Amino acid sequence: MTKKNQGRRSKSLPPGQSTVEQLLKWGRNHPTIGVPVPKIDLDKWNLLIDGQVDQQVTLSWNDLSRLPNIRSTSDFHCVEGWSVLGLKWEGILFETIANLAKPEKTAKYVTFECADGYSTSLPLKELLREGVLLAYKLNGKYLEEGTGAPLRLVVPDKYAYKSAMWITRIKFSSKKEVGYWESRGYSDTADVWTNDRFSE
Repeated sequence: MTKKNQGRRSKSLPPGQSTVEQLLKWGRNHPTIGVPVPKIDLDKWNLLIDGQVDQQVTLSWNDLSRLPNIRSTSDFHCVEGWSVLGLKWEGILFETIANLAKPEKTAKYVTFECADGYSTSLPLKELLREGVLLAYKLNGKYLEEGTGAPLRLVVPDKYAYKSAMWITRIKFSSKKEVGYWESRGYSDTADVWTNDRFSE
Protein backbone atom coordinates (compact mmCIF):
# COMPACT_ATOMS: atom_id res chain seq x y z
CA MET A 1 0.00 0.00 0.00
CA THR A 2 1.34 3.41 -0.95
CA LYS A 3 1.20 6.10 1.72
CA LYS A 4 1.30 9.80 1.04
CA ASN A 5 3.65 12.22 2.75
CA GLN A 6 3.78 15.80 1.63
CA GLY A 7 7.38 16.27 2.69
CA ARG A 8 8.47 19.91 2.74
CA ARG A 9 7.12 22.39 0.23
CA SER A 10 8.53 25.88 0.54
CA LYS A 11 6.52 29.07 0.16
CA SER A 12 9.73 30.85 -0.79
CA LEU A 13 13.00 29.83 -2.36
CA PRO A 14 16.12 29.37 -0.26
CA PRO A 15 18.63 32.23 -0.56
CA GLY A 16 20.60 32.31 -3.80
CA GLN A 17 18.24 30.00 -5.73
CA SER A 18 16.13 30.51 -8.85
CA THR A 19 13.61 28.13 -10.40
CA VAL A 20 13.87 25.95 -13.50
CA GLU A 21 11.04 23.93 -15.01
CA GLN A 22 12.39 20.41 -14.64
CA LEU A 23 15.12 18.36 -13.03
CA LEU A 24 18.29 18.47 -15.10
CA LYS A 25 19.51 15.03 -16.18
CA TRP A 26 23.12 13.96 -15.76
CA GLY A 27 24.79 13.26 -19.08
CA ARG A 28 22.05 15.05 -21.04
CA ASN A 29 21.35 18.63 -19.92
CA HIS A 30 23.64 18.50 -16.89
CA PRO A 31 27.33 17.69 -17.50
CA THR A 32 28.78 14.60 -15.85
CA ILE A 33 31.68 15.05 -13.46
CA GLY A 34 34.64 12.77 -14.07
CA VAL A 35 32.89 9.56 -15.13
CA PRO A 36 29.96 8.72 -17.42
CA VAL A 37 26.48 7.99 -16.10
CA PRO A 38 26.61 4.33 -14.97
CA LYS A 39 24.74 1.66 -16.90
CA ILE A 40 22.97 -0.56 -14.36
CA ASP A 41 21.38 -3.93 -15.05
CA LEU A 42 18.43 -4.34 -12.66
CA ASP A 43 18.77 -8.12 -12.79
CA LYS A 44 22.27 -7.81 -11.32
CA TRP A 45 21.81 -4.75 -9.12
CA ASN A 46 21.78 -5.17 -5.34
CA LEU A 47 21.59 -2.77 -2.43
CA LEU A 48 23.92 -3.68 0.44
CA ILE A 49 23.04 -2.34 3.91
CA ASP A 50 25.82 -2.96 6.40
CA GLY A 51 28.30 -1.46 8.85
CA GLN A 52 27.35 -1.09 12.50
CA VAL A 53 24.05 -2.93 12.26
CA ASP A 54 22.53 -5.96 13.96
CA GLN A 55 21.44 -7.44 10.63
CA GLN A 56 23.36 -7.00 7.37
CA VAL A 57 20.86 -6.87 4.51
CA THR A 58 21.19 -7.31 0.75
CA LEU A 59 18.17 -6.33 -1.33
CA SER A 60 17.57 -7.15 -4.98
CA TRP A 61 15.37 -4.90 -7.10
CA ASN A 62 12.47 -7.29 -6.56
CA ASP A 63 13.05 -7.24 -2.79
CA LEU A 64 13.09 -3.46 -2.78
CA SER A 65 9.90 -3.16 -4.81
CA ARG A 66 8.02 -5.24 -2.24
CA LEU A 67 8.81 -2.90 0.66
CA PRO A 68 6.17 -0.41 1.86
CA ASN A 69 6.37 2.68 -0.32
CA ILE A 70 5.40 6.30 0.05
CA ARG A 71 4.68 9.31 -2.16
CA SER A 72 6.16 12.63 -1.17
CA THR A 73 6.16 16.07 -2.78
CA SER A 74 9.14 18.31 -2.14
CA ASP A 75 11.35 20.96 -3.72
CA PHE A 76 14.80 20.16 -5.10
CA HIS A 77 17.75 22.54 -4.73
CA CYS A 78 21.07 22.26 -6.57
CA VAL A 79 24.13 23.94 -5.05
CA GLU A 80 24.72 25.56 -8.46
CA GLY A 81 21.74 27.83 -7.74
CA TRP A 82 18.76 26.25 -9.49
CA SER A 83 15.67 24.75 -7.90
CA VAL A 84 12.74 22.66 -9.13
CA LEU A 85 9.52 23.07 -7.17
CA GLY A 86 6.94 20.42 -6.38
CA LEU A 87 8.67 17.24 -7.51
CA LYS A 88 6.57 14.15 -6.82
CA TRP A 89 8.74 11.29 -5.58
CA GLU A 90 7.82 7.71 -4.82
CA GLY A 91 9.98 5.32 -2.87
CA ILE A 92 10.81 3.99 0.57
CA LEU A 93 11.21 5.98 3.74
CA PHE A 94 14.78 5.80 4.99
CA GLU A 95 13.35 4.77 8.35
CA THR A 96 12.04 1.58 6.71
CA ILE A 97 15.54 0.67 5.53
CA ALA A 98 17.02 1.45 8.94
CA ASN A 99 14.46 -0.78 10.63
CA LEU A 100 15.48 -3.71 8.41
CA ALA A 101 19.13 -3.48 9.41
CA LYS A 102 18.64 -2.33 13.02
CA PRO A 103 21.56 0.11 13.51
CA GLU A 104 23.61 -0.27 16.67
CA LYS A 105 23.36 2.53 19.24
CA THR A 106 26.84 3.71 18.27
CA ALA A 107 25.83 4.21 14.62
CA LYS A 108 25.32 7.96 14.33
CA TYR A 109 26.19 8.43 10.64
CA VAL A 110 25.25 6.86 7.31
CA THR A 111 27.40 6.78 4.18
CA PHE A 112 25.90 6.23 0.74
CA GLU A 113 28.09 4.64 -1.93
CA CYS A 114 27.12 4.77 -5.59
CA ALA A 115 27.73 2.87 -8.81
CA ASP A 116 29.88 5.69 -10.24
CA GLY A 117 32.21 5.82 -7.22
CA TYR A 118 30.44 8.80 -5.63
CA SER A 119 29.78 8.92 -1.89
CA THR A 120 28.25 11.21 0.69
CA SER A 121 27.49 10.95 4.40
CA LEU A 122 24.73 12.29 6.65
CA PRO A 123 23.81 12.02 10.32
CA LEU A 124 21.32 9.22 10.94
CA LYS A 125 18.98 11.54 12.86
CA GLU A 126 18.62 13.78 9.79
CA LEU A 127 17.79 10.83 7.56
CA LEU A 128 14.93 9.87 9.86
CA ARG A 129 13.18 13.21 9.31
CA GLU A 130 9.91 13.60 7.41
CA GLY A 131 10.24 13.53 3.64
CA VAL A 132 13.61 11.73 3.44
CA LEU A 133 13.31 8.69 1.23
CA LEU A 134 15.04 6.35 -1.17
CA ALA A 135 13.22 7.13 -4.40
CA TYR A 136 12.72 5.02 -7.51
CA LYS A 137 9.99 7.06 -9.20
CA LEU A 138 9.73 10.73 -10.14
CA ASN A 139 6.45 12.32 -11.22
CA GLY A 140 4.85 8.91 -11.66
CA LYS A 141 7.61 7.35 -13.78
CA TYR A 142 10.56 5.18 -12.87
CA LEU A 143 13.81 7.11 -12.61
CA GLU A 144 15.98 7.36 -15.70
CA GLU A 145 19.74 6.89 -15.74
CA GLY A 146 20.19 10.66 -15.77
CA THR A 147 18.10 11.15 -12.64
CA GLY A 148 19.67 8.39 -10.57
CA ALA A 149 18.06 5.08 -11.56
CA PRO A 150 17.38 2.69 -10.11
CA LEU A 151 17.57 4.26 -6.64
CA ARG A 152 18.48 7.66 -5.27
CA LEU A 153 18.30 9.47 -1.97
CA VAL A 154 16.01 12.49 -1.56
CA VAL A 155 16.80 14.91 1.28
CA PRO A 156 14.64 18.00 0.63
CA ASP A 157 16.34 20.50 2.96
CA LYS A 158 19.87 19.73 1.74
CA TYR A 159 21.63 20.76 -1.44
CA ALA A 160 21.28 18.01 -4.01
CA TYR A 161 24.83 16.65 -3.73
CA LYS A 162 23.57 15.04 -0.51
CA SER A 163 20.81 13.27 -2.47
CA ALA A 164 23.06 10.52 -3.82
CA MET A 165 22.16 8.79 -7.09
CA TRP A 166 22.72 5.22 -8.33
CA ILE A 167 23.02 3.94 -4.75
CA THR A 168 24.54 0.49 -4.24
CA ARG A 169 25.51 0.55 -0.55
CA ILE A 170 24.26 2.11 2.68
CA LYS A 171 26.77 1.90 5.51
CA PHE A 172 26.05 2.77 9.16
CA SER A 173 28.99 3.90 11.29
CA SER A 174 29.99 5.72 14.45
CA LYS A 175 32.20 8.17 12.56
CA LYS A 176 31.37 10.58 9.78
CA GLU A 177 33.03 9.87 6.44
CA VAL A 178 33.98 12.68 4.08
CA GLY A 179 32.15 12.44 0.77
CA TYR A 180 33.16 13.31 -2.79
CA TRP A 181 32.10 16.96 -2.87
CA GLU A 182 32.70 17.52 0.82
CA SER A 183 36.38 16.63 0.30
CA ARG A 184 36.50 19.27 -2.44
CA GLY A 185 35.38 22.21 -0.34
CA TYR A 186 31.61 21.88 -0.24
CA SER A 187 29.75 22.07 3.07
CA ASP A 188 29.12 18.86 4.95
CA THR A 189 25.87 20.18 6.44
CA ALA A 190 24.58 21.61 3.11
CA ASP A 191 21.56 23.39 4.64
CA VAL A 192 19.68 25.18 1.85
CA TRP A 193 17.93 27.59 4.22
CA THR A 194 21.17 29.03 5.60
CA ASN A 195 22.93 29.21 2.21
CA ASP A 196 25.46 26.71 3.54
CA ARG A 197 27.24 25.81 0.30
CA PHE A 198 30.93 25.72 1.13
CA SER A 199 33.03 24.61 4.09
CA GLU A 200 34.79 27.36 6.00
